[in-house]
Amino acid sequence: MSPQQVFSIASSLALVSWIMLAILPRRHWVTKVVTTKLVPGLFAILYTAIAVSLFWRSPGGFSTLASVGVLFSNPWLLLAGWVHYLAFDLLIGSWELEDSRARGIPHLMVVPCLLLTFMFGPAGWLLYRIVRSVRRRDSMTYSKE
Repeated sequence: MSPQQVFSIASSLALVSWIMLAILPRRHWVTKVVTTKLVPGLFAILYTAIAVSLFWRSPGGFSTLASVGVLFSNPWLLLAGWVHYLAFDLLIGSWELEDSRARGIPHLMVVPCLLLTFMFGPAGWLLYRIVRSVRRRDSMTYSKE
């Protein structure tokens, strides 16, 4: 299988997982199994297999931006980096959904955060933290009245 084929499969699996987070927010099996264990577990296995088999034999490294560029010039290691993003962003999205459920944050307020986390990782997490903070202040204001 080529790196492009594996990329397509992994990206499709991630997309399906994110859709499940967005449209099945009340299904605990989504966040308790699929998006926090099963799919990230598959990504972790794939990442580990690629990294263990290629990282130490490839030029480049993490000491400079240029060496990272050289490292990721290998399509398999670039794929490993992509899978790394997919796994961790999905874990953050799952946490956002679980945390919002526990805090009573309406799902419609979380969906933009999920979308942003899926597309731009840390920016979505930041938006969720803002939503969470605003909701906490709102609930504190209402409880004082």
